[in-house]
Amino acid sequence: MKRTNLFRIGDMAEMFHLSVGSLRHYEKQGLLKPEYTDPETGYRYYSLRQMEVLTTIRFLRTLDMPLEEIRDFVTNRDTSKILTMLKEQKEAVLRKQEELKRIEKRISQQIETIESAVEAKTGVISIKEVSSQRVAWVRGKITPRYYFDLETSIRRLEKEQPNGMVWLGKVGLGIAQEKLTARQFEEYDRVFLLLDEEEEYLGETEIWPESKCVCMKFQGSHKDAAQHYGKMLDFIEENQMNISGFSREITLIDEGITQNPRDFVTEIQIPVQRT
Repeated sequence: MKRTNLFRIGDMAEMFHLSVGSLRHYEKQGLLKPEYTDPETGYRYYSLRQMEVLTTIRFLRTLDMPLEEIRDFVTNRDTSKILTMLKEQKEAVLRKQEELKRIEKRISQQIETIESAVEAKTGVISIKEVSSQRVAWVRGKITPRYYFDLETSIRRLEKEQPNGMVWLGKVGLGIAQEKLTARQFEEYDRVFLLLDEEEEYLGETEIWPESKCVCMKFQGSHKDAAQHYGKMLDFIEENQMNISGFSREITLIDEGITQNPRDFVTEIQIPVQRT
């Protein structure tokens, strides 16, 4: 066969800023087979007309289009088909953009949570307005000595969810109002999960309204909380306030983030009202 206007695989790869391996992969996938393969040397040659096909393949790959869809198109090229493919890929890109925005938001929230916990003055009691929160929760008596003591309740929250959920820093515990008033801090009455506004959760949820809370961050985890509850209740009484709901206790930095227990930080929020 005459090799006029044919280009060896190395030349083709260089012109299109591809590796020889990429062209071999395209051949293996059925996207672009050489115009001619020398039966004696095994050298592969590509024609001028194949350059346009390769340009199309490279363009569609920059759009992150799956190889199988590209193969189907280059085998049966058609204007209406490419329009349909591009529109479908545009929709896929828009969905991915929304997912990336959600991921970016969660990263920012986690950065803010960790930085706030690292920089927090622990042991300091304050009063602040806590914004409304969407939650899922389960009732159940629990006395956690370690973080993994919560696993049974967490699995109950996860039950029947279609996809695995990542709850780093979003699981908390609560003590009922009557127990707080009676200064009983060793046993918790509920486990809850803080949900983002747009986060999908199949199951019963509720909205905790914005509320005034007496708050404290302390070094340690749930098993270290009892002594701090006593100090917070003293503060509530001294400032002539009443407890108006169950406590909300969340580990901001725990075993999921650090191996050093001395770096654990937990926050307690107790809803209050002025007497």
